[in-house]
Amino acid sequence: MIFNRYEWRLVMRVILMFITLSVSSYLLVDSQKMFLVITVPLCAYQVLDLIRFQKKAQDEVSQFVESIHYRDFSRHFDVRKAPNELKPLRKGFNEINTTFKLISRERETQYHYLQKILELVDTGIISYEQESGETGWINEAFKKLIGVPYLKTIHSLEKREEELYNEIIKLKPGDSKILTVTRNQQLVKILVTASVMRSEDKMYKLIAFQNVSEALDETESKAWQKLLNVMTHEIMNSVAPISSLADTLKNRLQSPEIKNSPVSTQMEDLELGIDTIKRRSEGLLKFTESYRSLNKITKLDLTKILVRNLFESLNRLMRPTLEKKHIELEIILRDPTLAIEADLNLIEQVMINLLVNAIEAVKDRESPTLTLSAEVLSNNKTLVKVSDNGLGMPPELLDKIFIPFFSTRKSGSGIGLSLCKQIMLLHKGNIQVQSTQGMGATFILQFSPQGG
Repeated sequence: MIFNRYEWRLVMRVILMFITLSVSSYLLVDSQKMFLVITVPLCAYQVLDLIRFQKKAQDEVSQFVESIHYRDFSRHFDVRKAPNELKPLRKGFNEINTTFKLISRERETQYHYLQKILELVDTGIISYEQESGETGWINEAFKKLIGVPYLKTIHSLEKREEELYNEIIKLKPGDSKILTVTRNQQLVKILVTASVMRSEDKMYKLIAFQNVSEALDETESKAWQKLLNVMTHEIMNSVAPISSLADTLKNRLQSPEIKNSPVSTQMEDLELGIDTIKRRSEGLLKFTESYRSLNKITKLDLTKILVRNLFESLNRLMRPTLEKKHIELEIILRDPTLAIEADLNLIEQVMINLLVNAIEAVKDRESPTLTLSAEVLSNNKTLVKVSDNGLGMPPELLDKIFIPFFSTRKSGSGIGLSLCKQIMLLHKGNIQVQSTQGMGATFILQFSPQGG
């Protein structure tokens, strides 16, 4: 084998050097110094030849180390033109380079694959070096969700979103927290999760941001439904006998034997009190019965509805009221063929509720205007909007207006928007509100893609 030949040549050189040194030592001891003129140069030549022999291998190794240092795995070591003793070395270098190139290609493929995945997912992701705060990776979902095009360091987020920045910094690896941020005048709930990873002796913190508004809305809606079921059942069971008993007592008080008795004048206050109990009990029963409608809607009659036809129908229905109150209604629809898959009766009920609320919101405006519009997003979701130029709402009310029992009007029952939200959740959609105080409000109905 070539490798054995290399060993053999090395052993022969060492033996010849040993023999030359032995002869030189003998001549020196035997006082035959004149022969040293031959043996000493011969010994020097053998030492230099051995050094040169080893230096060839060292030079090859140095060249290989240099190529590894600069990650130049394309370098090829010519085996055919190499001396016999270096052929195994060059062959080994070429095999190592081939392995490194294969590993490098696999890593690059995995990197691009991971890059594509991170860009496609809806979860926002950012990584930053813990010590310096310098960002390493930011995907498009993070930029859209947080509304920042670029971050050099995580500390740059403090100027834009101070509260969010503080929560991120405090979040420990493995922990999760739901935060609320305002985007496009909407409150968005975000699940923030943190983890750490080490790379090249540096610690990186990886933060994931997931929009969980829709999921939480659905969970919250179901929780309210269960609560309303219990409350309406208990209220009606308790109030109905009271109302019935009050009615019986009132009838007894109005009977001839009591009405014509000497104490009839003393019974007037009692009759008035019983009448008040009866009236308030009936009012409470009626109020409770209205909330039962939140739980009655369980099945949808889905049909394809042209948004154009929906807007025209609403315009005809609301026109007398709008004209009476001198309110202008604008309809903006760029695509006349735009359609949604929905239950027509329920969606009309939602739209009417929103329009009635909008009419109330603009009653104090000099030029009251309502706007109906619709558009399709890049993800094929359809948005139907009801806008007004009313007084708007303060931020603290935006996350409360869809809660049952909550109303900003003294005469309101708080059922309208709660019902709208439940209807939209049944459609696998959602309802959101955008509002700036003093600049009006926009209610947005979001419908999932047809067939989705």
